[in-house]
Amino acid sequence: RGAPPGAMAPAAPLLLVLLLWRPLLGAPGQGAGTWSRFARLPYPQDQLFLHDTFPDGFLWGAGSAAYQTEGGWRQGGKGASVWDTFAHRPATPPGSAPPGPAAGDVASDSYNNLFRDAEGLRRLGVSHYRFSLAWARLLPNGTAPINPAGLDHYRRLLGRLRELGIEPVVTLYHWDLPQGLQDAFGGWTSPVLPQLFRDYAELCFRHFGGLVRYWLTMDNPYVVAWHGYGTGRLPPGVQGGPRLGYRAAHHLLQAHAKVWHLYNDHFRPTQKGKVSIALSSHWIKPQRMTEKNIKECQKSLDFVLSWFAKPIFIDGDYPESMRSNLSSLLPEFSEVEKKYIKGTADFFALSFGATLSFQLLDSHMKFQQLESISLRQLLYWISSEYNNPQIFIVENSWFVSGSTKRDDAKYIYYLKKFIMETLKAIRYDGVNVFGYTVWSLLDGFEWHRGYSIRRGLFYVDFQSHDKKLMPKSSVLFYQKLIEKNGFPPLPENQPIEGIFPCGFAWGIVDNYIQVDTTPTQFLDSNVYVWDVHQTKKLIKVDGVFTSRRKRHCVDFAAIRLQISLLQEMHVTHFHFSLKWSLILPLGNLSLVNHTLVHYYQCFASELLRANITPVVALWQPMPENQELPVSLAKYGAWENPETVQAFVEYAKFCFMSLGGHVKFWITMNEPPVKNLTYTAGHNLLKAHAKAWHLYDKEFRRSQKGKISIALQADWVEPACPFSRNDQEVADRILEFDIGWLAEPIFGNGDYPQVMRAWLHRRNSVDLYNFHLPYFSEDEKKLIRGSFDFFALSHYTTTLVGWEKEDALKYDHYLEVQMINDITWLHSPSRAAVVPWGLRKLLKWVKSKYGDVPIYVMANGIDDGHNMVHDKLRVYYIENYINEALKAYTLDNVNLQGYFVYSFNDRTAPKYGLYSYVANQYEPKPSMKHYREIIDNNGFPGPETPELLCPEEIASCPECHFFRTRKSLLAFISFIFVAFIVTIFFIIYYSKKVERRYK
Repeated sequence: RGAPPGAMAPAAPLLLVLLLWRPLLGAPGQGAGTWSRFARLPYPQDQLFLHDTFPDGFLWGAGSAAYQTEGGWRQGGKGASVWDTFAHRPATPPGSAPPGPAAGDVASDSYNNLFRDAEGLRRLGVSHYRFSLAWARLLPNGTAPINPAGLDHYRRLLGRLRELGIEPVVTLYHWDLPQGLQDAFGGWTSPVLPQLFRDYAELCFRHFGGLVRYWLTMDNPYVVAWHGYGTGRLPPGVQGGPRLGYRAAHHLLQAHAKVWHLYNDHFRPTQKGKVSIALSSHWIKPQRMTEKNIKECQKSLDFVLSWFAKPIFIDGDYPESMRSNLSSLLPEFSEVEKKYIKGTADFFALSFGATLSFQLLDSHMKFQQLESISLRQLLYWISSEYNNPQIFIVENSWFVSGSTKRDDAKYIYYLKKFIMETLKAIRYDGVNVFGYTVWSLLDGFEWHRGYSIRRGLFYVDFQSHDKKLMPKSSVLFYQKLIEKNGFPPLPENQPIEGIFPCGFAWGIVDNYIQVDTTPTQFLDSNVYVWDVHQTKKLIKVDGVFTSRRKRHCVDFAAIRLQISLLQEMHVTHFHFSLKWSLILPLGNLSLVNHTLVHYYQCFASELLRANITPVVALWQPMPENQELPVSLAKYGAWENPETVQAFVEYAKFCFMSLGGHVKFWITMNEPPVKNLTYTAGHNLLKAHAKAWHLYDKEFRRSQKGKISIALQADWVEPACPFSRNDQEVADRILEFDIGWLAEPIFGNGDYPQVMRAWLHRRNSVDLYNFHLPYFSEDEKKLIRGSFDFFALSHYTTTLVGWEKEDALKYDHYLEVQMINDITWLHSPSRAAVVPWGLRKLLKWVKSKYGDVPIYVMANGIDDGHNMVHDKLRVYYIENYINEALKAYTLDNVNLQGYFVYSFNDRTAPKYGLYSYVANQYEPKPSMKHYREIIDNNGFPGPETPELLCPEEIASCPECHFFRTRKSLLAFISFIFVAFIVTIFFIIYYSKKVERRYK
């Protein structure tokens, strides 16, 4: 036996770090290697969740912007900003449609609730708070005179942050230019603005610099320049085209440089702070991995991020791609200006998320490539392109709908993704990130989108008077993450060593086996003559026949091939379904397909000869007629009570015909609860119970088999683990998906009370008419306990919540929102790979239905006909089996078998452990990996005690005669050997006598 699969799993992250990490030596153009590097990373290991922590001293914070949250637009002597003017125009910004107060006049009212916001920060446990100063609150006209009330407001805020030990990260300008400067000078299109901005910054440094160590001159100059003065989408709404946009950007860069030099020359020696500029970027990926497309991606980042980053971090000038493409549109810096701008940042402040990505990025700046939200790749690109700078993420998050209140699951999972990617950039890629800032602390006015979305950790009811902060689920998520400084490894995240018990069923599934009943040539009683001279064909001789021999199982060539493939896999069990519609085409015994029945008999007997136990389902639904005989499907299918009796008659026929070979029965495999009416489910349960009792009374004693029903059972997890409402939704879905059919059989004989209560509520409140039938007392007794084991099929895990976020994924009937954790691995068909969901499901079954024997009858994932994705199946199989082992070993679940779905791609395309190409079966690496796990009976380690299992003997009916008459066989063998020896001696001595006489 080889090394146990997965024995090295705990060291995988470390190995990945060794494979990926290298010191980053950046230079302009080096970032172009990012796309090819990430295309070569090991799959799926690189995409796995990384359980690790951030470096000691890592900064965790939250942020806000003055115009988005302060409100108080006419309070305390504040002047008007370009956003005030823009938002008050008769035509509201596109897409804003604020349901509450117009624009940011009141917003979250942070101006009047300074201590409220500080309390939210204290509750989070953040190390820093990023906020912006409202230029028009300090200098109402943009220049002198100073507004004392504005100074007092920000002094109070900074003083409170100091009391709480929270580091302020202060932005001087976050888009809200004083309207007076726009009116007097034309805003940032004027060369006067850089000096005026310097004067404003000097005021801030003098009054607040003693309390501030991190300064950001401005936020996202791309948006200010391009959409403020080029497209006019944002304030001040100047539609000046590219030329004016590039001019504004030119002045923004000059203004930033002036402020940096001001601080460096006059304030750094005493205040010992740092100054940078918050640059925003998108991420872009090539449509196809070609050199041309990669160059276009590089150009896209040049036109957005490097437009400002390259002058500051490299050489004081614009990217070459911009210079060569824009010609005279792009202003030029003098050599003196280049030297003045170069190096004017003490760290790289990055903003990434919902403000720019998929929103404010002009489509032509994508250069026909695909926008993406990969923060990790952007961080690596920045490090490669800009000489591995210290990076401070000063804004990052996504958004939820404006109607979402407290359980913001979508927001949490985007946050989880971005923070995870930051951690991987640090641990795997060697990127120097020293801080992270969630955007934002609280809900506010979201620029061009108004109040239609929310991005805050704390909920604000904009209609209320007091504007209380109410923590969302994301507060608890972020709070715990800060406490743990990341995602430390937990015992439940680690694979365990151990083995399954003797007799554990290792199986494979094939919904419907390949049936080929073409008769062999040896069954043809006709006589043929070979025409060797003319047609070269066989010519049948009329009227001449040979004796017809009896059919044998060896006549079916297709069986031998399938059995040999199963033997190669080393499985002990093979699960397949019969075709009711083909065995009894008319739905009754008036017409029986004896050839097909004989084929099934042969298949089962040959499995037994190979020491493989057949696990046979009587019925498995399929799209066409639900796999029912046409006569039954045509007249109501399972809606028709007559189908119940028809199924019982069919089951009895199968027990009689195949029961000698089959000891492991499934009445119904994966009944489709998503598409089943309550009446159909009612009849289906009665059919199952009657078939079970039929077997129990008439066949069990002689055939000595077991029988049950197999239910599809994917796990359902509350999207917000801290939300009681989400937990109630998850419990409800489990009862509707699993409990509906399981509770009557394995529980009390009736439907779950949760279902009845929910349907009663829906019918009475919403005037629906969803009738869940009632069982009579006799029917309850019939159904309750009609099982020998609990068989389930499990493929994935789903997250659910109660807050309506995405109409396309919202179930109005059950009032449930489907949520996606984007940090999970997903198959090509978008099935989530969540191994721990299987363990939770098994524990749930045990807690609900007792210590019932459980078989996982199907567990698998698709590969999209791509061998790369078979690596995902290898991961899937190993980790799902390991979670099953945890359930057996740690949770004492009575688990007795595990089956992989599916056998081959011919019968289940994309899911098979064998590929099927050009009429040939080829084992995939996942098959060999599964075989290794079977051979080891799990994951034995050095400390695992050896388990000595008695060798199992196939339950072959034909072999029963010999096994029960061993003494007789020994006697016959003795007589036979004695006979042979006697003959030998007779011949020997006869020849000896002959030689003597000669």
